[in-house]
Amino acid sequence: MILPSIETPADLRALGYEQLSELATEIRAFIVETVTTTGGHLGSNLGAVELTLALHRVFDSPHDAILWDTGHQAYIHKLLTGRRHRFVDLRKEGGLSGYPNRAESDHDWIENSHASTALSYAHGLATAYELSGELIGSGGTRKVVAVVGDGALTGGMAYEALNNLGHSDQRVVIVLNDNGRSYAPTISHLSQSLTTLRLNRTYVQTRQRVGRRLRNIPAVGELAATGVLGLTSALREIVAPHVFFEALGVRYAGPIDGHDIPQMEQAFANAAEWDGPIVVHVLTQKGRGYAPAEDDEVQRLHDVKAIRVPGPDTALEGSPAPSVELVDSADIPAATYTDAFTRALIAEAEADPDIVALTAAMPGPTGLLPFQSRFPERFIDVGIAEQHEVTAAAGLAMGGRHPVVAVYSTFFSRAFDQANLDVGLHRLPVVFVLDRAGITGDNGPSHHGVLDLALALSVPNMTVFAPSSAEEVGVMLSEALKIDGPSTIRFATTAPPHVGPDQVGHGLSARRVRSGDGSVCILGVGKMLAAAQTAAEQLAAEGLEVTVWDPRVVSPPDPEMLADAARHRLVVTVEDGIRFGGGGMFITDALASWARGEGRPCPPVTNLGIPRAYIPQGRPDDLLAELGLDGPGVAASVRQLVDRSSIARPSAGSPTDLVEGSVSHREATEQS
Repeated sequence: MILPSIETPADLRALGYEQLSELATEIRAFIVETVTTTGGHLGSNLGAVELTLALHRVFDSPHDAILWDTGHQAYIHKLLTGRRHRFVDLRKEGGLSGYPNRAESDHDWIENSHASTALSYAHGLATAYELSGELIGSGGTRKVVAVVGDGALTGGMAYEALNNLGHSDQRVVIVLNDNGRSYAPTISHLSQSLTTLRLNRTYVQTRQRVGRRLRNIPAVGELAATGVLGLTSALREIVAPHVFFEALGVRYAGPIDGHDIPQMEQAFANAAEWDGPIVVHVLTQKGRGYAPAEDDEVQRLHDVKAIRVPGPDTALEGSPAPSVELVDSADIPAATYTDAFTRALIAEAEADPDIVALTAAMPGPTGLLPFQSRFPERFIDVGIAEQHEVTAAAGLAMGGRHPVVAVYSTFFSRAFDQANLDVGLHRLPVVFVLDRAGITGDNGPSHHGVLDLALALSVPNMTVFAPSSAEEVGVMLSEALKIDGPSTIRFATTAPPHVGPDQVGHGLSARRVRSGDGSVCILGVGKMLAAAQTAAEQLAAEGLEVTVWDPRVVSPPDPEMLADAARHRLVVTVEDGIRFGGGGMFITDALASWARGEGRPCPPVTNLGIPRAYIPQGRPDDLLAELGLDGPGVAASVRQLVDRSSIARPSAGSPTDLVEGSVSHREATEQS
């Protein structure tokens, strides 16, 4: 075994190519065994093994900065930089992150899981090194390398950075890891040969020298030089898609085999000597070496849950893909909120030919693959370009269509400006369906969807739905499609409750699910309704009968719900979004306005929600419990507030014995 002897990238440089091939096999076996046990990103990392080995043999990390975009392809990088023993806790609470993480290692420069950012980081970092004299070519020895893959070059931010890199003429090496899931030009023996020449400084210098000498030939020199240089350019036009990059001032080399270590080493070494920005285009196979991933035509097992296959010996090449029987039956309850959305959207689209669904490179995770199969002409995948996705949806709405934008909650933040000014300002009927809202779990702080409520609620006239059960999703989608303006439906990745028809709301109305004694009213937003109900049951056992409401629609809040809440001596809101500026504070403001309009005092309100912090990875239920946002936590907060305020039973008169305000769970605990 070679892998146990690799603790730093420097250990790779003593290995021969036969040993590197053996090491690549060992790495794939390790990754398959680990990821199928812990869950994580599989296909993208299996395809990046040889690429990562070549990078770390040529460049001196962390002296040379290697920036990974997207970050989920960096497992091999972590493995080669001294973190092999931590993979047993990959993506677990307190364990190894599934993305580059600055706190883990000096080899990790950026903690990005969002795509299309590395080229901008590279531009800024190269500028900093240039100013300090550390950048190669500017008096120093440090190199900046950006590895761009898994569709990251479909994002608009990447092209903005390319434009600036070309203008700056800084020495940045851009490795385009093309795994066939996005930009994939044809490769040939001729292109490989010319790529080798074009990367070789001797060839480039000789070509330039020949051109100068030809121009010195009397009478025909300029014509001869033009002819020779034109011939080489014509050949390059045939074999390499370099025109776009070089028009921006960025040299292009490729495509080359991303599983051929010697070829990549030569390419990277020569690219590092190029006097300016350069793209090295490598072709890799996503899921390479693992049959189930290679046979997955949709995602190449991009990410997997913890399934623990029989073992690496039977899991590698030659293993059959597991058989999966797809069952489409309305009698089977939706397994996830996403599944409920998929069914509802197809049903609505069957009746409404104007519905168009949009996604940003995530048709599978957002539940749109069945829609794409059923209505391909009404399906748009824009790539990793959320900003364009939203403004394109605005254009669709202007044209009389009913666009539905399906996007992760965390990625909605990338397109907030467009949602605000391109959709909201024009009051366009665009439906945003925000998947993975709230605390999402093992992908860590960059994937928690805790900002969407605060963002959506800051857009004037935005209707914001929060389903508390799978059955609410279809009802809310149907209502959202009728609204003459923007709307948002946000739901979690955790399994949804299932309820009967009598527990499903309608229209924009809230739903009272429990009537109390007038002392405390809890408003549980979306999935947090379950925590509110559990808390109410615990408090009832202690003699405190709590009223519980399912707001269903955070904006505009139901006046009937506000009126009922105002009768209580204490109101508590619970959400799995950021507390500052979130749903609870929005409802608090609405309640105060209602009370003023009625000439009545407003009861004090406590908002429970996610603190203003980056929440680490972990199981959603565990993280919510730590934040006091499970049933016992909500009950504890209510209990402490009641004890502080001497609330026992409702009394006659106005609720004036509490100080009006808003506190978090942590503050309530500290003050008790």
